[in-house]
Amino acid sequence: MLRSQLNSLRTVDDSLIYGQPYETSDGTTIITVARTGGLLHSARPVGAFVVHEGAVSWTPAVDATRIALMGEMIGLLAAVIATLAVLRRPPWPDLSRVVAIGRDSRHT
Repeated sequence: MLRSQLNSLRTVDDSLIYGQPYETSDGTTIITVARTGGLLHSARPVGAFVVHEGAVSWTPAVDATRIALMGEMIGLLAAVIATLAVLRRPPWPDLSRVVAIGRDSRHT
C-alpha cells in the first residue's frame, strides 16, 4: 500500500492552473496563474496575465520571503565555511616550531 502511494506521488504532473478572469473598472482584465505539484499537491502563484487595451503583458509573482531566506542561508553558509577555515588553519604564524638562530651546526 505504501509503495503504491509513493509511486503515485512520482507520477504527479506539475501543471498550471489559470484563475477566472477578473475585470477592473478601467477595463483591464487580470488572469492569475498558479503551478501545482510537490508532495502536498499545493498551489504556488507563478504570475498573472494582464490584458489592457488589447495588449497582453506577463507579471511574474515574486516571493520576497523566499528570496530573503535564500540570502540568509547563503550568509550562514559563508560564515560556517569561514569559521571552519580559521579553525583548520589559523591566520597567525605557527609558533610551535623552534628555530635556532645564530647557531651553525658545522662549528660545534
